[in-house]
Amino acid sequence: MKAHLSSKIGRKSSDVKERGTYSERWEHFICPWKRRSVSFRAVNSPLFFISDIHLGLKNSNYELRKRERLAEFVRHVVEKKGSLFIVGDLFDFWFEYKYVMPKAYFDILTVLYEAKRKGVKIYFIPGNHDYWTGEFAEKIIFTEVYPDGCTLEFNGKRFHIIHGDGLLSRDGAYRALRRLFRNKLFVFFYRWLHPDWGYSIAKWISRTGNHKAHSEEYDEAVLKELKEFASNHGSDGVDFVIMGHYHQARQVDLGSTSLVILGDWLKYHSFGYFDGNEFSLNYWR
Repeated sequence: MKAHLSSKIGRKSSDVKERGTYSERWEHFICPWKRRSVSFRAVNSPLFFISDIHLGLKNSNYELRKRERLAEFVRHVVEKKGSLFIVGDLFDFWFEYKYVMPKAYFDILTVLYEAKRKGVKIYFIPGNHDYWTGEFAEKIIFTEVYPDGCTLEFNGKRFHIIHGDGLLSRDGAYRALRRLFRNKLFVFFYRWLHPDWGYSIAKWISRTGNHKAHSEEYDEAVLKELKEFASNHGSDGVDFVIMGHYHQARQVDLGSTSLVILGDWLKYHSFGYFDGNEFSLNYWR
């Protein structure tokens, strides 16, 4: 069973056709995957989706067990001869240098490389922790990298697949900071840091080991906004809006579309599964 996958990339504001309202123009700015298609790839069935694994740089017992479970899951995808979508924050930090890579990730990189070599198509949508990919990730480890998310048409169903950061009304300051961190000049200067320094800074900043548990009220407020976001895409013929980032494991039927928040591998060890007919949110053993 085959499908087509299309990436959406940004253009200069002068190249973007004006919309009728401010909200529509703003959505066009913060949702670059809604822009023109630039490439197509065949996708093998079944489809697996994971996000927010947050592989760390410390080799603690907890971290090693998480890696073992992830490796088991990837081997399961190989057995099923499916395709794997990693929807952001596979790594707690990833910054690709020209000649070096962090040895802490060697085991998982090897597992992914072997899966790809055996025919599994691995598509990576970078998250806010691992956006800075380069030639090694894009050509050796993954089949394709879609920095701004992608649209998938598969077996009569249409998917929007994004990491999901920066969507909330309260995220204005974060969106500005994200633009700074993804700026080519910032990346250029950061790459001048010795890798030991670069990763030491990231290790110090990272708070994944103590991921903050939000209140039920907070999670419901976030979910309300994400439902509105997904519903807007339902009118565009989208059957599933799939995202990570929010560390909630939810599948919500909205009538015209379904919102899927993939959970994480810190608490849930959850994954999405589409067999060509039905989508389900599952939990790895």
